[in-house]
Amino acid sequence: MRNIALILMYNGTAYHGWQVQKTEVTVAETLERGLSMVCGEKIKVTGCGRTDAGVHAERYVANFRTASRIPVDRLPFAVNTHIPEDIVVMEAYEVAEDFNAIGSCIKKEYTYRIYNSRIKNPFYVNRAYFYPKHLNEDVMNRAARAFEGTHDFAAVRSVGTNVKSTVRTIYYCYVERRGDLLELKVCANGFLYNMVRAITGTVLYAAEGKLTPEDIPQILDSGNRTLAGPTAPPGGLYLTRVWYEDERLNGSHGI
Repeated sequence: MRNIALILMYNGTAYHGWQVQKTEVTVAETLERGLSMVCGEKIKVTGCGRTDAGVHAERYVANFRTASRIPVDRLPFAVNTHIPEDIVVMEAYEVAEDFNAIGSCIKKEYTYRIYNSRIKNPFYVNRAYFYPKHLNEDVMNRAARAFEGTHDFAAVRSVGTNVKSTVRTIYYCYVERRGDLLELKVCANGFLYNMVRAITGTVLYAAEGKLTPEDIPQILDSGNRTLAGPTAPPGGLYLTRVWYEDERLNGSHGI
């Protein structure tokens, strides 16, 4: 059996997240169907993380095992003819037997995009959070930086998947503006359920004057979800980078 890693991109608008579910259409289920047709056997994929309904990925890694001998350089083209256009397999590599897309992942970067303009842009519908009131990116950046470091992030997660610990390390968290588009980028060794969207909501609260960037360490220490900002909508969130020891899988793709 070969262990094959795929690098893919997807627009998550039409899907109920990555993870296979009984009654909803998901990215993993759609990909598995296409892979099964190409490989001539039932394929199960392991993804590098559970993106939620409506969340996108500019770079996502998944792996699967197969007895099929199809060359890896032909696999992306073959699979892409059997899946919808909003999911694209970019590359495929044969990887070590013990490679696991989620277990072998060292760190990930998510980007949350906010379209900050008085007038909506139809090209950002479901792809950025429309926010008509002008936002001060300097205040937002100060608030974002307050999340950096090793902390208990219970105050910025939704109750969902059970985890042994809510302690994570954020390597960087910052906000940049490019015209009307604001981007919050956050890289960590792991993420809790809705963590990036809750961080974004808290950073937005700081921009609105509902809290200050200096309040954030105390909010984290409290572990109290009600003290932080709301969970921002899913359409602005993208998985943008992943890191592995196998450097073929690292890097980023822009849209």
